Amino acid sequence: MSSNSEQAARSASIDRKTNETDISVKVNLDSKMNQEIDVGTGIGFLDHMYHALAKHSGWSLTLKCTGDLHIDDHHTAEDTAIALGMAFKQALGTPKGIKRFGHAYCPLDEALSRAVVDISGRPFASIDLGLKREKIGDLSCEMIPHVLFSFATAAGITLHVDVLKGNNDHHRSESAFKALAVAIRQATELTGTNDVPSTKGVL
Repeated sequence: MSSNSEQAARSASIDRKTNETDISVKVNLDSKMNQEIDVGTGIGFLDHMYHALAKHSGWSLTLKCTGDLHIDDHHTAEDTAIALGMAFKQALGTPKGIKRFGHAYCPLDEALSRAVVDISGRPFASIDLGLKREKIGDLSCEMIPHVLFSFATAAGITLHVDVLKGNNDHHRSESAFKALAVAIRQATELTGTNDVPSTKGVL
């Protein structure tokens, strides 16, 4: 009973509006059996990465953004990652009864990525994707690790993502987001207890 009620509560909605972006996010962390994913940022490859993250995390996700793309992709990419991180943190609530740690290796053809997650309450990110291209579609390659960094910071998690091999930057990026998704799915898995997974007693 308590596990089911916790699962039902693991959802959040965030609206974040600045002079540069207008964003709405709805996320449900426990939609593995009935996912609904609808992402529209105005940047196709960014949508693709968020869709992969939601799909393999087992989330339902609605993320919409109107941004100042006439300037460039920076504000839209950064702000959507911040809003998604905020929504994730709110949906997770007090991190009790979860595994806390998660790790995953995910390939995409020749590319292989590793992601390690700690739902720690301490925002930190070490991201090494080794991208060579200037852009993938309309998304600057420099923004791809920045999206992961911004998400981790807003979510209050510790995140390490490394692309271990691969020649195609599309494959490298997508395998990184898929590895992150599987690691997050593992870290947020409910244990059936009400325990705080920390020697401190709080996270």
